[in-house]
Amino acid sequence: MEIIHLSAECYPVAKVGGLGDVVGALPKYQNKLGHFSKVVMPAYNNPFMWESEFEVVYDAWVNLGRQGFPVRILREKTNKLGFDLYLVHIAGLTDRDKVYGYADDTERFLAYQIAALDWINQWEHRPDVIHCHDHHTGLVPFMTANCERYKSLNHIPTVLTIHNAQYQGQFGWDKLHYLPAFDLWKSGLLEWRNAINPLASAIKNAWRVTTVSPSYLNELSHRANGLESLLASERGKSSGILNGIDNEVWDPKTDVMLEKCYNTRTVDSGKKANKAALCAVFNLDPTKPLFTFIGRLVGEKGADLLPDIFHNALAHSRGNINILVLGSGDPVVEGKLSELNTWFAGNYNAYIGYNEKLSHQIYAGADFLLMPSRVEPCGLNQMYALRYGTIPIVRRVGGLRDTVVDIGDGGFGICHDQTSVWDVGQAMGRAYELYKDKKRMKEILRYTMQLDHSWDRAAQQYIDTYQM
Repeated sequence: MEIIHLSAECYPVAKVGGLGDVVGALPKYQNKLGHFSKVVMPAYNNPFMWESEFEVVYDAWVNLGRQGFPVRILREKTNKLGFDLYLVHIAGLTDRDKVYGYADDTERFLAYQIAALDWINQWEHRPDVIHCHDHHTGLVPFMTANCERYKSLNHIPTVLTIHNAQYQGQFGWDKLHYLPAFDLWKSGLLEWRNAINPLASAIKNAWRVTTVSPSYLNELSHRANGLESLLASERGKSSGILNGIDNEVWDPKTDVMLEKCYNTRTVDSGKKANKAALCAVFNLDPTKPLFTFIGRLVGEKGADLLPDIFHNALAHSRGNINILVLGSGDPVVEGKLSELNTWFAGNYNAYIGYNEKLSHQIYAGADFLLMPSRVEPCGLNQMYALRYGTIPIVRRVGGLRDTVVDIGDGGFGICHDQTSVWDVGQAMGRAYELYKDKKRMKEILRYTMQLDHSWDRAAQQYIDTYQM
């Protein structure tokens, strides 16, 4: 099969969250199964663009109503990601430093979708499937099915993967004229709650809908930011496929970002060396248990509670634990987390920002990873942690429920039921008691490092979905 992935993110080209990790890995594993999987994404003004070699494969204009923009589609020459990568460069729209966060994001991503379809439409052959990821590509299933310009594409199956239903890309009907011509009687296929809603439209129009974990699919029936009834009506074409991780990128045996590589046999010495290096940089004591948080500092992740959680834990432990944070997001939360350095220097530190190398070092050096998420469609951090012998402390929600089994149930993680200061504090207390049992800790770490969360199984499940 020839598979086209359309996405706003793809690691290492541009990554904001788990979407980037998924799109950076899934096509590679599909290719290993003997298929031809490609990624077509916007071209941003970032280091990957500056440091890579490209050739122009398409040179044209894209129109949004009466306004035109020059577009070039660039192919990365070396295939260094393990799949063909195409970047859609639209002067004045995609060529920004950031992926999201601009007032004209609607125009940016709509122009990208139209340009990608214009290019595919003039191919001499047709791909076997177009796989759309989240709302940034959500109008593609509607356009291929209904726009006169793309009549030759309407037999191509379209698949939507929902990575996070909280973000839907809604915009007003005053921008309807941006879309290529179609029968206006079909406008209802764009609409949800009196607006054009790209995610809702994709759910209506895609041939198949997937979510990034089975539990998340179930949760969307009662918590989907207003799309609950729509998802219920389309449940027959929907399935939950648990994300995997790229075992070639995330492998403590070969990870060049670590102070010392290790395997299940050398996990004790390996984690000790990485923890010592990490603690030296952040002024922490390597003889104490190290709790960490890695991720976006937003309400979905429970980050608004972290300052209180950490303050209570550090005060009650009397200096017997360490905490290290890596993340960015809400400025208020960032400020409160930074302030804790003043009160708990030597036991606490925070790196506000994004640092891929540091995240690898933290997974290798930490003892516990906190994920008190309110919403977690799949979650990849807990899988990275398990791979590196770090025990996840998670709320039972979404993909965390599907991947982490509590030690009290014969498992290998620590789970709690609510995103609250009290629940997380109790879970940290259980983790502290576990840390003191060195023999059991060693057994758990060796077990978790052998768990298989690779993309192999999920890649095949997507192929099966395409062929249904």
